[in-house]
Amino acid sequence: MTTPADAADEHDEHVVFREYLDAVGLQGLASAEAAGLHTSEWYALSLITREGSLTSGELASRTGLTTGATTRLIDRLERAGYARRAADPNDRRRVIVEPILDALDRIEEVVSPARRHLAEILARYTPEQRALLFDYFRHAAPAFRAATEEIRKTPAPGRKRR
Repeated sequence: MTTPADAADEHDEHVVFREYLDAVGLQGLASAEAAGLHTSEWYALSLITREGSLTSGELASRTGLTTGATTRLIDRLERAGYARRAADPNDRRRVIVEPILDALDRIEEVVSPARRHLAEILARYTPEQRALLFDYFRHAAPAFRAATEEIRKTPAPGRKRR
């Protein structure tokens, strides 16, 4: 039996890009598991560490989770020792979620294989080629976020609209 993958040319851009995205997703799943986190927690921790801190509302909005689900996510990050809640100095009614910097060494260990392998690949490219690659990354990230929002707003069979 021939599968669509068998029929597709391995150099087809669509196939190559899907393989790339699948590999990135799989690496993210493995990294989350190695850190003792679920993928939503892994993503939330990435957001928190990149931003320095986020309010629980900002975290809910950026992850696409409900406020209740975000509260439970923050609870799990706290129990795992990766993040803590703090009162917002400008509005004590709001909660800020901030990373625990000492715990991030564990994350560095988890992501070091990917960084090492990717550094080897990037070393093959000239500075101009790397600039082009990173220009793509800079523009692709917001495009993927926009696509994510479109997907979340489109009702699918059996899924409630957010």
